[in-house]
Amino acid sequence: MQMPADHPPSNQPRLRIALAHDWLCGYRGGEAVLDRIARLLIEHHACAGLWVMVDDGRPVSSAIDSIPRTTSFLQQLPGGATTLRRWLLPLYPAAVGSLSRSLLRAHRKQPIDLLISTSSSAIKGLRAPAGVPHLCYCHSPARYIWSVRDEYCAGGTGPRGLAGLPAKLRNLGLALTSSSLQRWDDRTASHVDCFLANSTHTQQEIKRCYGRDSHVVFPPVRTGYFVPREDPHRDSFWLVAGALEPYKRVDLAIAAANAKGHELRIAGDGSSRESLKAQAGPSIKFLGRVDDATLRQLFQTAGALLFPQVEDFGIVAVEAQACGLPVIARARGGALDTVIPGVTGAFFERPTADGLLQAVARAPSGAADACRKNAERFSEHEFDAAIHRAIAKVLNPGR
Repeated sequence: MQMPADHPPSNQPRLRIALAHDWLCGYRGGEAVLDRIARLLIEHHACAGLWVMVDDGRPVSSAIDSIPRTTSFLQQLPGGATTLRRWLLPLYPAAVGSLSRSLLRAHRKQPIDLLISTSSSAIKGLRAPAGVPHLCYCHSPARYIWSVRDEYCAGGTGPRGLAGLPAKLRNLGLALTSSSLQRWDDRTASHVDCFLANSTHTQQEIKRCYGRDSHVVFPPVRTGYFVPREDPHRDSFWLVAGALEPYKRVDLAIAAANAKGHELRIAGDGSSRESLKAQAGPSIKFLGRVDDATLRQLFQTAGALLFPQVEDFGIVAVEAQACGLPVIARARGGALDTVIPGVTGAFFERPTADGLLQAVARAPSGAADACRKNAERFSEHEFDAAIHRAIAKVLNPGR
């Protein structure tokens, strides 16, 4: 079978494509994917708008910010556009339903050719107007009802008197609604014509949760920006980079560094910052949130990236390898796609400091070239080509 072209032919009419995303409340991996898709649509097609449950109003990116946005009624609720949106979970189905009606009204005014959603929560349940295909780039089926409910409830902050409530109480509230949310999430998977998964792990989760097949399209990594420096010398410090949240398991990296008295630098911020600082010994430095230039410099000079969490993909692990930095990762999730043990890093099975330290001891030396070559598989060019193919396929399913 002949595959569609990587890029749309010049004589193909410009499509009107609607975008949907769970929420706009910061810029992380999901927003990086949305940004890249938005850039493709602006260049090759016409973007009919962006539908999100909530929008906190902060700038996201030049491409995303140029697209008209439609929000749900959650936007008008107190705390809806903050981390308090976690408390509004039972309202997500109704919010997505209201966006579906808004999308239909927009379609009646000016027809839409395709809906593309990027989802890690509920937005994949958006119903496209009749005859409009729905292509969903899935970062993960909703974790809070399918996998990591305890960690989801443990994270987040909010106003005094609410954020301080015990995690067990928040967990109880979700337990009371999770069955109905699961049924809704499973049922609305039928609203998607084609699923794209961000990793093999997510592909397996889509199959487990929804019984649906999907095609893996790795997220775009800025391999043109994250590059090795000319001086190959590296320092010996270990690096952790990312949000300081419970599921990131930064505590394992801290315990390992404490055990060896090894220098560990932690770049990032989050709700676990103070508790992690309390665990840290004198060899550990908290750098806070850093800009891209500083992060690149850290990747270029560190001895190893410690990646103790289980991620659906984990873009930081690829950015590090693009700079020639080997990765010590938990042998789960997206790391199985992105790290080659013995070549670009090492795996550990048990989530313990000792298991992590054993993996550090197995890490390959002189791996910079291999790391860089591996990272190039995840370039923006590869992502762009895959998205163009997916659009062509969902619009012409018989081809």
